[in-house]
Amino acid sequence: MPDERQDPGGQGQLRGLKVVEFAHVVAGPLAGSMLADQGADVVHVEPPGTGDAARAMGPQRDGVPLWFKVAGRNKRSVTLDLHHEAGRAVAHRLVAWADVVIVTLRAGRLRTWELDWESVHRINPKAVLLQISGFGATSSQADAPGFGKMGEARSGVVQLTGFPDGPPVHTGFSHGDAVTGLMGAYAVLAALHRRDHDPDFDGEWIDLALFEPLFRLVEWQVIVHDQLGEVPERAGNQLAVAPAAVINTYRSRDDEWITVTSATPRSVRNVARLLGLPEEEFATTRQQHARRGELDEGLRTWVAQHSTAECLEEFTRNEVVASRVFSAADIADDPVYAERGDIVTVDDPDLGPVRMQAVIPHFRQVPGRVWRTGPALGQDNRLVYREWLGLDEKELTDLEKQGVV
Repeated sequence: MPDERQDPGGQGQLRGLKVVEFAHVVAGPLAGSMLADQGADVVHVEPPGTGDAARAMGPQRDGVPLWFKVAGRNKRSVTLDLHHEAGRAVAHRLVAWADVVIVTLRAGRLRTWELDWESVHRINPKAVLLQISGFGATSSQADAPGFGKMGEARSGVVQLTGFPDGPPVHTGFSHGDAVTGLMGAYAVLAALHRRDHDPDFDGEWIDLALFEPLFRLVEWQVIVHDQLGEVPERAGNQLAVAPAAVINTYRSRDDEWITVTSATPRSVRNVARLLGLPEEEFATTRQQHARRGELDEGLRTWVAQHSTAECLEEFTRNEVVASRVFSAADIADDPVYAERGDIVTVDDPDLGPVRMQAVIPHFRQVPGRVWRTGPALGQDNRLVYREWLGLDEKELTDLEKQGVV
């Protein structure tokens, strides 16, 4: 194991920011991951022996789980048994050390372990607390369990996803959790901005339910129902409201899928020209929408008669916005991803060189970096507890003997 005291850690916009996560699996840790990617010192607290459940999730190579290598990257892993009184005492020292505290535990457990807002604020009056839960701390279901897919369903997004004659469909990744993590990171930065500019800053409690971020992003669903009494429904690849004249996926001659979308009158006329239809008959938005079915069927037939390469070449020539539907293999080989530097290679102690997403978004003046993959369970106990919290050797040894860390 390397000497972590020699490890320079992250770099980027948030270097020097101190974050502690009492969170597991996806939403809370992803919020911390966004901060860690930009240089924050993020301490991921895990149960001794088992660790975060995410460590065992997903595909493995030679018995080594792959997901956590990305999900835990750029963080410090410490082990701590919060069921033990001595463990909770150390947790409170971490709260006092941190600028930001991230929790995903149920409300009752937070109160018992004194990691709820009142306790965190008492321990560290300047701390920002990000509390992620299934239904929010102020609802009647505050102590009910929740997962990201529940949040997706409750947000209205799943009802809008799929085809009219089929069932509601979830996306094939942790969509609700991921968006909650992103919004949580955004909220933390908003609170920190106020902290840095308001001399009367007295901490902040960010109370975020798993269904709320996706609910917020579907901007029109509430006002449409409120003002028109309508309930938007599934519309396939179209938007449920304000459908475009052209938007769908089409199968090419070589059995690949291509997305074509035209959102402006000129771009729709470009599609008409490609299909050999008189452009003047598609001059207005009204004309274009009246003939959506004709454009859609025309594209379906045209794409099926051509290879993917031929389709994309003709689309480019006619200024039609289109893309092959990318798989992970397509992403790995794509020149645009390479030109953007969106995939980086990182050395991992178990797997050797591994490729993963770069730090996104890109900051050109002071960029973040991926400086480590997900660490081994408890790899940073000594660094965090001895160097950062100031526990002496006897304290740490006693905690280790008790199985607290």
